[in-house]
Amino acid sequence: MSSSKLPELTGNPFEAANLDSTLVETATPANAVAPTGLSWQYWLKHGLSHQLSLATLTLLSLLLAWWLASHFQWIPELLLPAPSTVFHTLLTLFDSGYMDVTLGAHLSASLLRIASALGLALLLAIPTGLLIGLNRIGRGLLDPVIELYRPVPPLAYLPLMVIWFGIGELSKVLLITLAIYAPLVIATSSGVKRVAVSRLQAARSLGATRWQLLRYVILPSALPDILTGLRIALGIGWSTLVAAELIAATEGIGFMVYTASKFMITDVVLAGIFVIAFVALAMELGLRRLQAWITPWQHDH
Repeated sequence: MSSSKLPELTGNPFEAANLDSTLVETATPANAVAPTGLSWQYWLKHGLSHQLSLATLTLLSLLLAWWLASHFQWIPELLLPAPSTVFHTLLTLFDSGYMDVTLGAHLSASLLRIASALGLALLLAIPTGLLIGLNRIGRGLLDPVIELYRPVPPLAYLPLMVIWFGIGELSKVLLITLAIYAPLVIATSSGVKRVAVSRLQAARSLGATRWQLLRYVILPSALPDILTGLRIALGIGWSTLVAAELIAATEGIGFMVYTASKFMITDVVLAGIFVIAFVALAMELGLRRLQAWITPWQHDH
């Protein structure tokens, strides 16, 4: 390679950084295979398709095992209906419904409850997490309360919700809110505590006020932790939904599954479980995309 092909360096350090990339692009063919020493980097960047292939293979293997177990009657049909039976039941639930309520109406009722609980939890948890993370007095007052009730399963205070708030929608939404609230508070406070002191000092040296520090430094720095906590909290809330819909509900996915289980209608139970799983998966993937969009600096390109 002649020296005329090298970029001329000046006092700008960014041009010096471009030298390496230029040399690499010139010396590396477009169809070059990743070197053995960098194989882990290659798989980190290009392994998504392989992961999807393995996931698809796993799901197909489980489906095949299910079909074999039902086809050869290894498990009684009352306990494990065939995949075709469950699929037909799912289509019937969309059309005719269960207990005079369509599957869409059951799903809408469940989504409305968890959306209301999530909105209420966000409204309360983020200010609480900021107060715990930024203020020692707030941490001393609120942190013990959060840590005291956080390990308690939602089913333990389900009867208390009924006694205090009755059997209406309020008790269901509050039960889910309590399950979502603690993980969001902990994630927010942890994100606030990890804000780099150098960023705060730099902002103060430029004359930033307390509100500007919170708005432009603290919240953006804590946002990745908040979004991760939101993903965890939403999973906990979705699983708590089934318990919440045991409180004198007349519609909802959890209500449908629980009622069908009492009458040993296993195909409806399995259909409801698959709906819960797929909706939860769609929420998780949606939150991952949202997190990658809002906090792109946390993700590799």
